Amino acid sequence: MKRRRNNYWQLLPQIRQQWLTIAQALLCTLVFVAFWPVLAWLAGKMLALVVQGQVRQLAQISAITMVGFVVQKLGQYGQDALMAKAALEIVYQLRQQVYRHLHRLSLAYFERSQTGDLAYRLTEDIDRIGEVVNKLFHDFVPSALQLVVVLAYMLYLNWQLTLTALVLVPLLALLAGWFGNRMVRISRHSQNVVADLSSLVTEVVSGIRLVQAFAAEDYEVERFSQAAERNRQARYRAAWLQAVQFPVVGLLYALLVVIILLMGSWQISQANLTGQAFGSYVAAALMLIDPVNHTIDNYGQFKQGEASIDRIFELFALQPAVVEAPQAQPLPAVTGKVEYRRVSFAYTPGQPVLQQLDLLVQPGETIALVGPSGAGKTTLVNLLPRFYDPQAGQILIDGIDIRTVTLKSLRQQIGIVPQETILFSGTIAQNIAFGQRQFDLEAVQAAAKIANAHDFICQFSQGYHTWVGERGVNLSGGQRQRLAIARAVLLDPRILILDEATSALDSESEALVQEALERLMYDGRRPVRKGHRTVFIIAHRLATVRRADRILVLEQGQIVESGNHDELLAQGNRYAQFYAQQFQG
Repeated sequence: MKRRRNNYWQLLPQIRQQWLTIAQALLCTLVFVAFWPVLAWLAGKMLALVVQGQVRQLAQISAITMVGFVVQKLGQYGQDALMAKAALEIVYQLRQQVYRHLHRLSLAYFERSQTGDLAYRLTEDIDRIGEVVNKLFHDFVPSALQLVVVLAYMLYLNWQLTLTALVLVPLLALLAGWFGNRMVRISRHSQNVVADLSSLVTEVVSGIRLVQAFAAEDYEVERFSQAAERNRQARYRAAWLQAVQFPVVGLLYALLVVIILLMGSWQISQANLTGQAFGSYVAAALMLIDPVNHTIDNYGQFKQGEASIDRIFELFALQPAVVEAPQAQPLPAVTGKVEYRRVSFAYTPGQPVLQQLDLLVQPGETIALVGPSGAGKTTLVNLLPRFYDPQAGQILIDGIDIRTVTLKSLRQQIGIVPQETILFSGTIAQNIAFGQRQFDLEAVQAAAKIANAHDFICQFSQGYHTWVGERGVNLSGGQRQRLAIARAVLLDPRILILDEATSALDSESEALVQEALERLMYDGRRPVRKGHRTVFIIAHRLATVRRADRILVLEQGQIVESGNHDELLAQGNRYAQFYAQQFQG
């Protein structure tokens, strides 16, 4: 992807929202900076009084100087506190915008992205942007203003001496630019390496059971060591560049001080400069040390921050593949009639998964999809909630093209029980009522009873308030699946998708889950009646699809057989062959 340049300008919308706080901070900055020439003049006056031995006057000037320092430091406090507030608010808003944007992206993006990389962008990259913004107003702007003010004062004291000293400024600027450009390249590489390391850790921790099952600990430790070594080298290159930068700049600054002393001595010898004025001049020159160092240091950090801004605005540049129509309307309550008209779909151009597929499903009908892996079963049902959009054809629910309705209203009427249940950190009740800010605990309990989950939930000491660990690792596969069914029961959808819902379970868990699925399909929260929902079942175990109203056999993205269990067995074609393979024993 092409990188976007001048990325700091892209932060203007976020910075503009904090303009009042930033303006107040800059006002404090002006107070802080304006006192530098005053303090420099007072320092020169004090040096002259020290030489003259004027103790009483020195005490008076010292008191005035201390008052000046107090006022200046109050300005510095206001600058620091207000800029920290503005920077943290910018980070908060930016993080919210990125996270909201990620939720708008289509499923296809997340299937090819690294979780660790996204987590790094949302945390480390955005934090670094906040640090840079804080330094920009808290450190860089005051330093730049201090340079301007102090240099103006030095020109006022002796313009010949100041212009002579400024001969080295172009060289300092060229060096800062060279170091900055090098820092950008090194930082981009370093942050990509760190993101890869984060992704590796996330991947291995998620699959630690498999790692231990295959005794692959040493292999993974070696992979981690290699990634950590790449990270070390990348970060060392950045540290080495900074280590070179400061001595080089420091030598130039020492040369500048020598030039000032030599030229100042010559000016005094020629009676063009008084001792007191030269004392003020030297004090002002010393006041340039910190702002020069801060400016050079911050310039390098700003260049490092560009890499983070690149990575964040790369996400903003991504557009969802599935978008709502401009005039999309909410989908009204549906009966569950589903129609596929000449639908074609391919994940990769030239490699179709579904080809000119036609299908009409009546309200309340239970459809089972069977066929070999890669036949298009999961793709067919994934098109229904618009996880993807077909390249050709239409999908209609109750005669309404699903592309013309809002995604939220569409997906709220479709329930999914996946093969691998996803649970989130939170209580059992929160997982069942997933997506609902406020929920009725009694309704949650009723859904759990239908899903055969109530009994095992009550065995926990905290019942429905039991905390579920990450990915639900403290629950068995059958328990997690029954919670997924309870989640679908509570949603009470008119259209239900069961995607290999029992394939990974033992026989006892499968029996409980199968009973719960029967209730979900034909019962839900209403009196038992067949036809309450339109159901799509994907199953490799043909024993789970025998009761379906219609069984569709898919091969190479097309429906090659259709009928109920008995009809398809009687035909003796593909379904009969699948059935014989599974039950030949």
